[in-house]
Formats: sequence, C-alpha cells, structure tokens
Amino acid sequence: MTAGRSRHAQAGYELARRLGTTSRLTYGWRDSDRPASLRTHVARYGPAPAAVPGRTGWLIDVVTEAGLTGRGGAGFPSGVKMRSVARQRGPAVVVANGMESEPASDKDEALLSRAPHLVLDGVALAAAAVGADQVHLALPHDKRWLAAALRHAVTERTHARLDPVPIEVHGLPHGYVSSSESAVISWLNGGEAKPTAVPPRPFERGVDRRPTLISNVETFAHIALIARLGPRWFRRAGLPDAPGSMLTTIGGAVTAPGVHEIEAGTTIGELLELGGADRDASAVLIGGYFGTWSRIADAARLPLAKTALKRIDASPGAGVLLVLPAGTCGVIETARVLAWLASQSAGQCGPCMFGLPAIADDFAQLASCRPQGRVLDRLDRRLGVVTGRGACAHPDGTARLARSALYAFAADVHAHATGRPCLQARRARERGSSARVRMLPIPELAGTRSRP
Repeated sequence: MTAGRSRHAQAGYELARRLGTTSRLTYGWRDSDRPASLRTHVARYGPAPAAVPGRTGWLIDVVTEAGLTGRGGAGFPSGVKMRSVARQRGPAVVVANGMESEPASDKDEALLSRAPHLVLDGVALAAAAVGADQVHLALPHDKRWLAAALRHAVTERTHARLDPVPIEVHGLPHGYVSSSESAVISWLNGGEAKPTAVPPRPFERGVDRRPTLISNVETFAHIALIARLGPRWFRRAGLPDAPGSMLTTIGGAVTAPGVHEIEAGTTIGELLELGGADRDASAVLIGGYFGTWSRIADAARLPLAKTALKRIDASPGAGVLLVLPAGTCGVIETARVLAWLASQSAGQCGPCMFGLPAIADDFAQLASCRPQGRVLDRLDRRLGVVTGRGACAHPDGTARLARSALYAFAADVHAHATGRPCLQARRARERGSSARVRMLPIPELAGTRSRP
C-alpha cells in the first residue's frame, strides 16, 4: 500500500470511529447553531472523493450495496434510482428536494441549516455518477433565510472549485403537495408546483424532458458519507433490511421534541423513550399526516422500518412520530388535520376536489358529536371511493390517516357517533384537568399553485 493510500485509509478509519452509528449526519451539530462553513465541514468529514463527470459505476455500485433507501417518505432503493437515470440517453439532471411540506417534520431544515455541505457533497457526487450537467436544489420560498444559507454554501464551493456542475438554489411555493417529485419538476419546467400524472417517471423524462434524479436532501447526505466510508460502514447501523441511520422528528406529548438521528429500525418504544413521551399517552401518529395512527401498545415493540410496520398498516414515511397527549381526543385532532389536508388539494381531480372536503366534513360532524345520518357508513363508502383514484397520492394519504383514526380511536369514534362524550374527554374530567394540551401542528394556509 502506498503512503498516500495508507494516509487515506487511516483518515477513513478515524472518521468512521468518530461518527459511530447515530452521529453521522448530526456529527458536530452541538458545536454551533449556524450552518457549518466549508472549512468546518472538511475538518469534520474530510474532503469528498473527486466528483468526476461521466465516472458512473463506482458510486452507484456502493450505494446499491449499502442498501440506502430514499429518506423522503417513499423509501425507494437509491441505487436502483441512480442506475435507472444513468442508463438513459443524453445528459441528466439532478434535483435535491428540500421542500419538506410535512408540517410534523423538521429533519430536512435541521440538516440543511447545520450541515449544508454534506448535502451538497452528495448532490455533486450523484451528478457525476449519473452524467448530469444540471443540478437544482428545491427549497420552500417562505424560508428565505435557509435559501440564503444554501446559496452562501454554494458560493463557498464555487470559490473552492469543488463542483464541476453548478448548483442552482430555487424557492418554491410551500404547500403540502408541492413537495412531491412531479410537483417540483413541474415548477422547474415553468409550470405550477402541483403534482402531474405519471408515467413518464422522472428518470425517463423530468426537468426539460431529460432523465432526472430527484431525491430528498437527507438521501444525498447519506450518499456523501457512503462515498467516503463505503457500504460496509453504512450497514454497521440499522437492520439487514433497513440499514444505516436516519433522521426522525419526534413531537407531541414529549419532553425532548425535535430531530434525532437514530439507527434505522430502532423500535418505536425506544424512540418514545428517547423523546420523553408522556407515559399516560396511548396513541402515536407514525409517518406524519399521510401516516397512520396506532395504539402505542400495538406499535411499541415494532422497529421504525417499512417491512416491520406493514403488520399494522403503517410506514416510517419521513421519520415522523407524534405522540397524542393524554386527554386529547384523537377524533377531534384528526378532523383538524383532515380539514387542512382537504384545503391543500391541487384541485385537479374529482377525489381531491370533492371527495376530500366531503370526508373532512364527515369527520367534523363526528368530532362535534352531532353527526347527520349514518356518518360511519358514509365515511367508509367515501374513503373507498377516493383511494387509488386520484391524479397523485394526496387522496390515498388522506384516506389512510382517516381510516387509521377510525380504528385506533374506535371507542371514541363510537361515542362521538352516538352523540356522547368520548373516553378521553371523560378521563380528562376525572383528572380535573383544565390545562390546554399541545395539539398537532397545523400551518397557516399557504398557496401552492402560483409562482412567487
């Protein structure tokens, strides 16, 4: 082994030792509440491997071997996505999706505001791997401070001549559906930030009708570390079918809310303990507002992993756990979220335009304990009608949340449907609790259709 390679191997060993299994993306975050400068970033992680345009094989191979899946919610294998783009004809485009329209998630903002260069390293490496000559970073336009921080990071890299392909930062309308892949691509193509019908898939025809690799910003940050340390290192954390680490947002009735880096597949019970969940709480929302309500007793022993959560019809989504405060009615909270989700429709198909407002209205009636007619039968029929029939996943995700609430809060649902106070309300009265508990976050209504 040459001296140069020996030094590189030793540096890699030292970096792997420092990072461990649960301080990989978050390494050094406690040192400062500001974005890490390029100098600080290189001191923490060392330089990234050279991003050589057209050198496609090595990075795609190691990402595939690592078993990295997308961290934006869908969980699609990243190596497969990269290879699909690389195999297309002509120059490709890379898009880093930092929209994070899920109100219950803070992980992407936390990552970009602490370790922007880790994301940008991954973006530059991926661009070289798939043969891209355009790179875009999509951020919410109402977070101008975040866009300014990322543009400053890009400028640092330009002065250092790090990236063969320039990275362009964009501010997009910040609505719930504007974070979907097709909505981001539509906006970059000059259209509205709302989902479009597929196929074609982005890897076939995306930005400028060219093959496009679009992934969540956390996914690109993992790619940057896999490129440095390899697939075996990545797999030291997590489970065989859910390797690596992941960022999670824990909120609701917890004493330590916020973003935590965990080994993928950590059990929900361990995560609730990490967040300091209220021990009197009985329900948790898994995966965010397109996710699933579950009784904590049913979910606590299950890993936060796609395969394991299938048994309760749940998914990790973007790594969100929201604990419902004890004494808070899950029916009422779900009604609030459903009303907001209905307002976030792109307004381009019947299930969204008519189905979701009707479902939200039925849930509002249920929450009020004054339903009109056979509200549960009506809900069951409407949830079946909208599922699988929308132009995008918005109706499916909304229906999933509603169905899970009907099951997880079955006793309360029955009480509401018959015009009686639910179990949670009675328990609150028995404890003599009059304090207002924390409720699920609902952002102010924001436009999603027009360009700023």
